[in-house]
Amino acid sequence: VQLQASGGGLVQPGGSLRLSCVASGSFFSMDIEGWYRQAPGKQRELVATISSGGITNYAAFVKGRFTISRDNAKTSVYLQMNSLKSEDTAVYYCKASIDGAVKWGQGTLVTVSS
Repeated sequence: VQLQASGGGLVQPGGSLRLSCVASGSFFSMDIEGWYRQAPGKQRELVATISSGGITNYAAFVKGRFTISRDNAKTSVYLQMNSLKSEDTAVYYCKASIDGAVKWGQGTLVTVSS
């Protein structure tokens, strides 16, 4: 089973990026829970989650700027990031529960800089 995160890159302050997390492979149960991020020298922190029922939760520092969503098949989760700030610079990871075990994607680097 693979959890592939993509969509990161270099963007100027105020810009936008859309991250994708796609699960592939064979599994009995899979739930992509959401996105976390880890900036250099800091601990990994929650950015946004989405429940199997579609209920979303956001960290205070991204509310109103980021939107988490998923596809109908529930094998992909997206993070639309608008009004990016330099402090959003981090490696972004998606997290999933697959067959009862926690699995992390490999991370995608987001750099916000002019």
